[in-house]
Amino acid sequence: MRRPLVQWVIWFSVLALVGALMLMVRGRLDKAHVALAFLLIVLGGSSAGGRALGISLAGVAFFGFDWFFLPPYSTLVINNPLDWLVLIAFLVTGIVAAQLLESQRQEAEIARQRADEIDQLATLGAETLNAPRAVDALDAIANVIRQAMGTDRCEIFMRNAGASLRLAGRSPGIPRQEDHTGLLMYTVEHAEAAAERNDGTLTLIGDAFSATRAHFPMPLPLTDLRALGIPLNVRERIVGALRLSSPQSFSLSNDQRRVLSALSYYAALGAERVRLAEAEEEAESLRRADRLKDALLATVSHDLRTPLTAIKGIAHEVLHGGDRDRALIIEEEVDRLNHLVGDLLELSQLNAGSLRMTMALNTADDVVGAALERVEAAHGTGRVQVLIANDGSILVGQFDFAHTMRTLTNLLENALKYSPPGLPVMVRAWREGDRLRFAVEDMGAGVPQADEARIFEPFFRGSGIPDGVRGTGLGLSIARQLAEAQGGRLTYTPREGGGSRFLLELLAGAPPSEPDEIDGLES
Repeated sequence: MRRPLVQWVIWFSVLALVGALMLMVRGRLDKAHVALAFLLIVLGGSSAGGRALGISLAGVAFFGFDWFFLPPYSTLVINNPLDWLVLIAFLVTGIVAAQLLESQRQEAEIARQRADEIDQLATLGAETLNAPRAVDALDAIANVIRQAMGTDRCEIFMRNAGASLRLAGRSPGIPRQEDHTGLLMYTVEHAEAAAERNDGTLTLIGDAFSATRAHFPMPLPLTDLRALGIPLNVRERIVGALRLSSPQSFSLSNDQRRVLSALSYYAALGAERVRLAEAEEEAESLRRADRLKDALLATVSHDLRTPLTAIKGIAHEVLHGGDRDRALIIEEEVDRLNHLVGDLLELSQLNAGSLRMTMALNTADDVVGAALERVEAAHGTGRVQVLIANDGSILVGQFDFAHTMRTLTNLLENALKYSPPGLPVMVRAWREGDRLRFAVEDMGAGVPQADEARIFEPFFRGSGIPDGVRGTGLGLSIARQLAEAQGGRLTYTPREGGGSRFLLELLAGAPPSEPDEIDGLES
């Protein structure tokens, strides 16, 4: 309000000053000089202050022209009737010029608003395309809408199957504690926008923010708002809701409403994209479960049939007077079956998240020793070399002893299985920062590069497996899941010089008195 008032004062002062200067040399001026000078002031005032100021200047200049510059002076009487033509032509020219300048100014303002809208839509498109995930795109959309509308917060909610709402995108990213879904439940259930005003009253707006109604005038002014809820509609289906809010009251013009209608449609598309991405993830999970089931059936049918056939045949020989020492083969095959069933049970518990973990302080020496005993009982002694870098202090970690021993056992058995008989397998343990690390290295053929991404998948055995090497493809998968269930990590890298290197990382316990170091050991 202050700026228009200043414009009026300035331009009427200019009119008075120019009139006074021309009055001083009135005898040497022609009527055309006066008309042109006043017309320039009318044009300048119209351009700077708008149509009302231009017309007002034209009217005052009209009477000033007659009073001061047309004889008889200081009266509104005109001696020469042709002077009326000059005055009327001046007045009409001034009013028409003010009107034309106002029209051009409005068109320029509309063009500027359209350019701003295009910039906002372009920004929105860039933000959503650059977002790596569908959920990140919703946050980007909320941020663009908040900045375009000038509000404190913008939140995008998705509609769940049970008609409830869940927050999917927001700007800024800091969550707030109060309940903010009450206003939106009505908008979602009735597909109708609603505004909450500062006095606590609720104003229903209808479908004024729909894409088909974006160019219709707003039935009620959107002023003194505390919050605004808009339903998000895609293909005549409500997919969520958008909420704008500020601690101070805010208002939206019709131009902002039109922009918000377009941006909210982007928000609806973003919410639909999130829903489709979640459905795709669920479908992919079902496909993985289906592939796992098929692999399980194929593996179990083969690995159960082989030992059962051997057991049945040897038992028949023993029953009919055969060599009773062959009963040892029955025992070995039963052990193999027990191992397979145990792996399947453990895998199902890991997938279901029902495997119990007993986290406690344990030493690296103890867990490596326990795993070594189990491996040597099956593969003999002397093949595994152990290097524990304790430097006079005990390596301690926070982990489940039994499951960590199982993980190391699986890694050692895998290394011994695929290593040539005359080459050793190395187990190293050391502390690095807040992590306790175990490395199992072998000098076998290693993992083909094409198989590296899949070696931890259940039932995957890869290509190039030597003849006679038996297995189900569960050992590495179980080892990784056991590590991750304890907050650790299991990774694979090719060993320098050939072979494989598996690195198990767990949370370390109380720090040792001096830093652990292993010369030349890669981590």
